[in-house]
Amino acid sequence: MRAIVCESLGDARQPLGTGVLKLDSNFPEPKLGKGMVRISVAAASLNFPDALQIKGEYQDKPPLPFVPGSEVSGVVAAVGEGVTSLAPGDKVCAVKQGGAFAESVVAPAGAVWRVPDAVPLEDAAAIPIVYGTADVALRHRAGLAAGQTVLVLGAAGGVGVAAVQLSRLAGARVVAVAAGKAKADFLKAQGADAVIDTEAVAASGRALHVAIREAAPKGVNVVFDPVGGKQLFEALKSVAWGAQYLVIGFASGDIPKVPANLLLVKNATLHGVFWGSYMMHRPRVLADSMRQVLAWFAEGKLKVEVFARFPLDRVTDAFTVILDRSVRGKVLLTVGPQARL
Repeated sequence: MRAIVCESLGDARQPLGTGVLKLDSNFPEPKLGKGMVRISVAAASLNFPDALQIKGEYQDKPPLPFVPGSEVSGVVAAVGEGVTSLAPGDKVCAVKQGGAFAESVVAPAGAVWRVPDAVPLEDAAAIPIVYGTADVALRHRAGLAAGQTVLVLGAAGGVGVAAVQLSRLAGARVVAVAAGKAKADFLKAQGADAVIDTEAVAASGRALHVAIREAAPKGVNVVFDPVGGKQLFEALKSVAWGAQYLVIGFASGDIPKVPANLLLVKNATLHGVFWGSYMMHRPRVLADSMRQVLAWFAEGKLKVEVFARFPLDRVTDAFTVILDRSVRGKVLLTVGPQARL
């Protein structure tokens, strides 16, 4: 089968075959074990942590060489011993620890979910991690309620868009933050109640926290932060008393040291949310969350926003789009000739 293989650590944007990533057309198909499901892949989703892992800067560091990727959609080709919840021919999405950038993957049955008919099969590759993360963070950890105000940083990225959609579905008021007019216009179309363009704010000479306070005069009840860096400090200055701050990731590349005095003064709670670890520590929470998210997709209440699609042999172009921060929504790798920008 064909697979993308990481042979050495470095920048995922480097051309294929230059020592970082290569396309192997004869990579061995993974073995199907007990409790596992083999999936013929329709698409794999790219996430920012994939680029960090290829660079050697992610907490999970598999030995070289390895096949990157953790999120796929496709059709069940076979099931292992003991699997009764799925059958060959089922359309599914799944998560796994590496190996997703390939034509065939094997994943634990508990990490494979049927795709609702309302969702195009390719697009379903973009559901588990970003929508799962946003739902667990907002609903389970923050207890988001109707009428509250949610501040979403990095709102035009995949997990940011999921947070915007789920916050609106909960009846919350959404203040979305992103850089540039194209992203701001995109977020307005997504239904954000207020959009802050950080490029426009910087050009005006104002601090970001001033713009946030103008958009949310009574303060922010929940902060959804996949960015980190300086924006964390700006967001903390704008929270309401008793706020919930959700640390999702560090797309800025800067892991900030949190000023505990701001948490104390505002009686704020800081949550670290690593969705993947729920599979080990709180599998029931993750399973319940995925059932609800997929039910909302089946009802047409959520919609995947795909920014671009690339075939496997253009994986470096796909990473370029992500790392150059031009993405509005999700980027997918497809295994068929339909891949396109």
